[in-house]
Amino acid sequence: MLKILIADDHQIVRRGLRMTIDAEKDMKVLDEAVDGSQVLKLIQKHKPDVVLMDLQMPNVDGVDALKGIRPEFPELPVLILTSFSDDAHIYAALRAGASGFLLKEMGGDELVDAIRGAAKGKPQLHPEIAKRLMARAPMPQDPFEELTERERDLLKLLARGMSNKEIAVQLTLTEMTVKGYVSDVLMKLGVSDRTQAALMAVRFGLVKPEEL
Repeated sequence: MLKILIADDHQIVRRGLRMTIDAEKDMKVLDEAVDGSQVLKLIQKHKPDVVLMDLQMPNVDGVDALKGIRPEFPELPVLILTSFSDDAHIYAALRAGASGFLLKEMGGDELVDAIRGAAKGKPQLHPEIAKRLMARAPMPQDPFEELTERERDLLKLLARGMSNKEIAVQLTLTEMTVKGYVSDVLMKLGVSDRTQAALMAVRFGLVKPEEL
């Protein structure tokens, strides 16, 4: 059973998310936060598997909430909910450690699939959001120059949302070897997580946005 925490200042959004999530047999909503100042306390209390968090909230917004979450919970999947109201905040959230970005207008099936993927450590980037983020991302001219051919192959699979286990099967490697490769790729690209690496892969044509 996947345990979900919701953070959004709009009651109607929280209610819709709860109804969609609680209808699934393999997940449930543990609690709801109405602003970013409550999120860290509720994470500490409930230990959720995935957090769904709005970007723009009163008192403490999603970006600042992420900055408070990451030192204590660096691996916790935090999916950002957005309606494209502010590109600058979206990019700031990516840099602060967001695990992915979902559109508030997305369908229920897409939402629960994204939650399941995030729980498995897979980056969740809606293609439309990826396109907008790519336009803002200050990237070097050739970010893959230091990557070996094997590392490029691994990055393509990572960007398509494959887990370490799935990549290991695809490349005929052990899961531990893949974990080492992923760490090396992130270091060479100068990014902190798989979502940022996936965005770079799209930005420079290794994969298409719709393949994320």
